[in-house]
Amino acid sequence: MTGAQLSVTEMRGATRHPVDVKVIGEHRRLGDVHLHIVNLSAHGFMAAREANLDRGERITIRLPIIGRIEAHQIWSTEDRAGFQFERILRADDFLKLIDTLQPNPRLRGLRSIR
Repeated sequence: MTGAQLSVTEMRGATRHPVDVKVIGEHRRLGDVHLHIVNLSAHGFMAAREANLDRGERITIRLPIIGRIEAHQIWSTEDRAGFQFERILRADDFLKLIDTLQPNPRLRGLRSIR
């Protein structure tokens, strides 16, 4: 089985916002997959590596404000994995999402979506 053919530029340089969110993702082969999201940008997220996914595999998660969104795994290490959203989140929705997931203003960073 081959993963997604990813043509979108990798955005690891995007501003990340620390969060502590546990979600249940949907994977076509594995079914429900538990993820612990530890940082978030308008382009994707990093999760503590709890799921056994390969680069390019797709997962659908549900986030407050955003709703259901698909993401592709871009990279992984033994304990972390990076995912890129299928689309860039709208700036206003992303800022509302950060306000919801990270209510402590000191931890919201520069509130950039770059």
